[in-house]
Amino acid sequence: MASLKRTPLFAAYKDQAKLVEFGGWEMPVQFSSIKEEHHAVRNAAGLFDVSHMGEVAVTGPDATTFLQRIMTNDVDKLQDNQAQYTFMCYPDGGTIDDLLVYKKGENDYLLVPNAANLEKDVAWLNKHRSGDVTIHDVSPQTALLALQGPKAEAILQQLTSIDLSGIRPFRFYPKADVDGLEVMISRSGYTGEDGFELYLAAEDSVALWEKLLAAGKEDGLLPCGLGARDTLRFEAKLPLYGQELSANISPLEAGLGFAVKLDKGEFIGRDALLRQKEQGIPRQLVGIEMIERGIPRTNYPVY
Repeated sequence: MASLKRTPLFAAYKDQAKLVEFGGWEMPVQFSSIKEEHHAVRNAAGLFDVSHMGEVAVTGPDATTFLQRIMTNDVDKLQDNQAQYTFMCYPDGGTIDDLLVYKKGENDYLLVPNAANLEKDVAWLNKHRSGDVTIHDVSPQTALLALQGPKAEAILQQLTSIDLSGIRPFRFYPKADVDGLEVMISRSGYTGEDGFELYLAAEDSVALWEKLLAAGKEDGLLPCGLGARDTLRFEAKLPLYGQELSANISPLEAGLGFAVKLDKGEFIGRDALLRQKEQGIPRQLVGIEMIERGIPRTNYPVY
């Protein structure tokens, strides 16, 4: 695995987790068991290293106008310190990526694309860049931890004087002091539970990881891997790019039309998505329920 990329947290858990290759990264798939970690997040809390995700700063006087033309959601509606789920689409309506857009201030945004799509996304942004806009990939210097579960707030509150109950879902606090570390605290996640995504300098990530695990020990906080992350998001009906979304699957086909604002004006992919809506979406993603014990996996037959 020598050629695989590693997050800044790798050294903190390399001897404690089962490691796998994921999108070019060497990542923990589980620490204890997927089932145990899954239940920890549902009943107490789990801590994930998601530093493989991308972070791209988009700034400049024309940043809002630019993003409004690139994204399917209505970027104009964002307030400062608010996040928004959105898509970038090809002209034919296929999905380039699903991502979060954070508005830090006027014409000051942070995009969080999927790890495997980062280079493709940045190339797309640069290809369609117009006006006075700066696009800067800040992924290498940024770490991202996800603290998820019903006890996440109580655990994190031990380490900060910020009133976490005042941060509503899809809102964030840009520069919080978390036990001496500067952290952007976002009330968001990918598990279907309440929780936070914590953005900070890469060199501070191991310290935060250890502080959180210590603070959450009595509450049953467990370190969690990609295995539980996948079963949690799947159970909560949250899409994974390359599975429920792809270049061949539009956001409308995936049942995610809430993040596609066809009435906001022109954006790349709008004409194709409008046609799908008017002529009837050709196929629709549906949920299925397991009738016996077990975890549904990719390529399982459906009877």
